[in-house]
Order: sequence, then C-alpha cells, then structure tokens
Amino acid sequence: MSDAEPRVPLAHRVPDLGALELLLAIARHGSLGRAARELGISQPAASGRLRSMERQLGVALVDRSPRGSRLTDAGALVTDWARRVVEAAEAFDAGTQALRGRRDSRLRVAASLTIAEYLLPSWLVALRAQRPDTAVSLLAGNSAAVARWLFAGEADLGFVEGLSVPEGLDGAVIGHDRLVVVAAPGHPWTRRRAPLPAAELAGASLILRERGSGTRQVLDSALSRWGGLGEPLLELASTTAVKAAVVSGAGPAVLSELAVVEELAARRLREVRVEGVSLGRALRAVWPRGQTPAGPARELLGLTGSRL
Repeated sequence: MSDAEPRVPLAHRVPDLGALELLLAIARHGSLGRAARELGISQPAASGRLRSMERQLGVALVDRSPRGSRLTDAGALVTDWARRVVEAAEAFDAGTQALRGRRDSRLRVAASLTIAEYLLPSWLVALRAQRPDTAVSLLAGNSAAVARWLFAGEADLGFVEGLSVPEGLDGAVIGHDRLVVVAAPGHPWTRRRAPLPAAELAGASLILRERGSGTRQVLDSALSRWGGLGEPLLELASTTAVKAAVVSGAGPAVLSELAVVEELAARRLREVRVEGVSLGRALRAVWPRGQTPAGPARELLGLTGSRL
C-alpha cells in the first residue's frame, strides 16, 4: 500500500466479537444450531453471521452437513486466533470495569504501569469469576505514585516494580521480571557482535521513564558503580510512549521484557545484549504496614501466586 492510499480501518477487516464467539461455539458443539442456542440467537441469524464472516475473511470456515458442522482447516486456524482475541477482550472488559467500579462492595487497587498493563488484567478476570459482585477500581501510575495512594488511603492493595518495599509499607514478592536494552533495527548497538559493556550503557543517552518509575529506579541502581544513568535523551511518562519513541528510531531504551515481547517477535525492536550488570528485578504486592490484606484484596493477592 502506498503512502497516498488510505489505510482500511481494522474494524472493517476483522470480524466483530459476536462473530468470533459464534465460531468458538461452533467449534465446541460441532453444530450451528446448538451454537446459536448457546448464544441466544436464531439459527438463521447465526447462519447469516457466519456467511458474513466468511465473506469478510475470504475463506470458508465451516463445512455444514446433515451430520453437523465441521471446521475447515482454515476455520480451525481462525478459531485459534479468535480464542486469543476473545480472551483479550475479556481481559479488556475486566480492566475497564475496574476503572469505573463505584459500588459499595469494592476493592481499590493501585498498580505500576507495567503490572497494570501486562499482568493485572488476567488476575482481574479470575477475581471477577470468584467475586462477581465485587467492584474493583484501579489507579495506574509509577511505583512512587502507588506508594502515595496507599499512604493516602486511596488504595487497599498496590503492585510495584521498584528496588524494595517502600518505607511504611509491607509487601510480598509476587514474581520476577527482567529489564532488556532495546533499539530500533539499524541502530549501531544492534550491529555489535560482542555484548554492550555496562559502562557504555551507563554513559549513554537513553529514552527513559520519568523519575519515580520502578524501571528507572532499578536501572539507575544497577548502573550505580559506573555513576548511574547518564543524561536522558527523552523522559516519557509511559512505557507505551517509550516504546513508540524507540521504534521510531529516536534512540535506545531499557524496558521490561514483559512490555516488548510482541515488538521483539515482530522485529520492530532488537534486544541488545549487555555484560557486567544484572537487570533482573522483583515484582511486589504492597499494602499499608500492619494492615494485612483481607477479603477481595487477599483473594487477588492469592491469584498472583503469593501466599501470606
């Protein structure tokens, strides 16, 4: 597609969730009729929805016969993709419900951005299955902001990525993460045959998160023997903004491995190996000192794999 041609919106190219849910139901039941009953629609409506999806995608998805409905080879592949889209939509729905939760039975969660974006949605889906009547409100910011919200009584449970449990809070390790150096293809660092020395990383101008970010705290501490971080090339307030700047070729950055999995797989970013420094870090749940999490906060903590 040339630059002059308008890009067809994704919504015009990808079937809607209703069509994807129908395909998954057909795969489960082996019958269009039973799939329609599960979804509460008529069989003619289900047939029309299926035909429309096949026209949109340009492939046959289902073979229908008197014995039932069987996925074609293409249909089986599309079903696998559809399952991931629907699971992502469920996580999206859980996250947006958390942002607008206002009922009396509630849990107030504060999370640093990496955890809020890449780990918390699946925990919220599982919590909603256990406690469908509990409304979860979510505050997302950097690790320093999470501590402030807990101190101010604006959150019951927090998740941070910093060096340690902030003063005045109690906490538990819920997992581990690794920071990786990334750059756009073609950056001089991506053409190195030998790993990048830690001293060179410390002296470089990087695209960084703002002060108070757990990622920045951990990186600055890891490079402290070489004088810590150099003068930032850019300071940005979100992981998404940092990734976009790196992809555009503005410069290198150090980000959570969780945040760059897709970009590395698609080769929009390249990982730069570093020697002489450890960039691992712990992920923690935190709460006000002396206030052991109870009720939905304790259940959410349990879903992370942590045990008090």
